[in-house]
Amino acid sequence: MYLFKQKDDLERLLSTARKQGKRIGFVPTMGALHQGHLSLIAAAKENSDLVVCSIFVNPTQFNDPADFEKYPITIDQDIQLLTAAGNDVLFLPSVQEMYPKGLAPEMHYEFGPLETVLEGAHRPGHFQGVGQVVHKLLSLVAPDKLFMGQKDFQQCLIINRLIKLLDLKVELVICPTLRETDGLAMSSRNLRLNPTERQNALHISRALNYIKDHVHTAPLQALSDQGIHQLTDHGFEVDYLEMVSILPDGNISFPDTPGNDPLYAVVAARENSSGVRLIDNMQVN
Repeated sequence: MYLFKQKDDLERLLSTARKQGKRIGFVPTMGALHQGHLSLIAAAKENSDLVVCSIFVNPTQFNDPADFEKYPITIDQDIQLLTAAGNDVLFLPSVQEMYPKGLAPEMHYEFGPLETVLEGAHRPGHFQGVGQVVHKLLSLVAPDKLFMGQKDFQQCLIINRLIKLLDLKVELVICPTLRETDGLAMSSRNLRLNPTERQNALHISRALNYIKDHVHTAPLQALSDQGIHQLTDHGFEVDYLEMVSILPDGNISFPDTPGNDPLYAVVAARENSSGVRLIDNMQVN
């Protein structure tokens, strides 16, 4: 596996690969890799000739500085996992390399109402930061396909909007959320949970499964309220637990009743004893 820390070195290799007609697959990450990330690498390998993974903890998407400081860093282990998974290229830049002019936004992305609800409402500025770094990475790697996980539900919609805004010639491939055998969605933030907190976090997926099991037997608002009660009863501070669908224009709607479109239960909740904020989602119809 090639490892590059400078953009110029990566660009030289990718330029050669493109001249050879190779299809490039790209998996952007913030490290602390788990099997969910590795499933994206596997999907990229199946659909590309050259797989590029980036590890960069992007400061501009953290509206909480403490969350940025506590984000788990496991670079040595990440490199071992990527090598074993057969990843071809790892891009491991510094903040200075990605933001040579400083962290101030270079442009504003018109994401519309998509960045004002759910994560956008609770993490102001978050999606602008995501847009900044993904714009930079896509401009650098210029992949044929971009692989992301369904767990980051709203982020996938934001990146799809970014691709259209910038008229980028890249296909977004959204891969299923991977879960532990007990149902917990795989997440880098799980590393910050002790065994007791990790066990308590199972109530998130249990609440989503409860909604899925009862989606046609009770009003959606009542199911959301029940899911919130289940979480607060187990010591969670819930930012949101909502039932949503995706509109044809890529925005999010909040239907009162299940329709013909896929319906998703989406949740963000903070495990109080640890302070770790976890997100998850599940298609419920």
